[in-house]
Amino acid sequence: MKILAAMSGGVDSSVAAAVLVRAGHEVHGVYMKNWINEENIIGHCPWEEDIVDAEAVARQLGIPFRVVNLMTEYREKVVKYLLEGYQAGITPNPDVMCNREMKFGVLWEWAREHGFDAIATGHYARKEFAVRSSQFAVSENGEQRTENSEPVILRGADPNKDQTYFLAMMRPEQVRIAHFPIGHLLKPELRDLARELGLKTAEKKDSQGICFIGQVKMEDFLRTFVPDKPGPIVNLEGRVLGEHKGLHLYTLGQRKGIGVASPLHKQAYVVVAKRPEANQLVIAIEQADTPLLWARKAVLHSISTTGEPLDLERQLQAQPRYRCPAGGAAFRPLGGGRAELEYHEPQRALTPGQICALYDGERLLGGAVFESIGYD
Repeated sequence: MKILAAMSGGVDSSVAAAVLVRAGHEVHGVYMKNWINEENIIGHCPWEEDIVDAEAVARQLGIPFRVVNLMTEYREKVVKYLLEGYQAGITPNPDVMCNREMKFGVLWEWAREHGFDAIATGHYARKEFAVRSSQFAVSENGEQRTENSEPVILRGADPNKDQTYFLAMMRPEQVRIAHFPIGHLLKPELRDLARELGLKTAEKKDSQGICFIGQVKMEDFLRTFVPDKPGPIVNLEGRVLGEHKGLHLYTLGQRKGIGVASPLHKQAYVVVAKRPEANQLVIAIEQADTPLLWARKAVLHSISTTGEPLDLERQLQAQPRYRCPAGGAAFRPLGGGRAELEYHEPQRALTPGQICALYDGERLLGGAVFESIGYD
């Protein structure tokens, strides 16, 4: 196959490209130039050195490499979504939208126009083929694929690095052209392979920044574009405890950086609600039964599936955010891309605007956006 490998300049995407080359594919490397930190946001935005590293790895692998400028599209499809979400008082996820709208959206359109068959990324996820009975075939290359099979995304083999959550809003047609060459590897195995191949990025630290922007804190990013709007910090009874800098700078479940000292040793305040109409940030002492912090019910909207539609009531596992276990839940479609979700056990800090990834065991079914949370 002729595969376009998205190379960020990190070790994961470097090894992904190398695995494809070893498998005999015609591989071309590409760096998505989405951001150059022209607003001088506080933080490290290493796009120039990332390009140098990605190009160096491509040269080591003997594959063509180029930079594709997608800055305009990124601002329209990801940055705009991010800023509008925070301004509306919800918590968006730019990394999830970057995958759907940019890597497997805009970049795929460019790749298809240039004769590529697929796009590969360095995500810790696996793609296999499943027949309608949900019995999995052997591998991504499709050798055992039948007319009744469909591509499915499975959690990465490394439970500490699994990144399927960030792929939850991918569409079926995007799953078909996606390759995840490192999903079968554990992170230490990937580092060893990078060293074995002598890749320049073998010892490079992993990036923890916003998707394809770099080591920029979300608060610094937001304050560059959204003006502060101070207001009262109140407790559950409405008593004023302090002043916040702007509701968009806080998220439900947040413990640190609230700006209100804890009343007693070993007690901590936590954000439990935001009230945009009164510009109030609501906090409470975190306990096992803190009001507004724990919930079992939610309404989802913008349901997106990686395969067949989720149009029937069923039991599944729902992961409310990255680095959070997926909880068992009843899923009840409401129509119009909406559904009710009822967890078997209470969940901490379910947050409107966040992405909820939906699974059947290891299989990623799709995802949705939390619309509202039910407390009872």
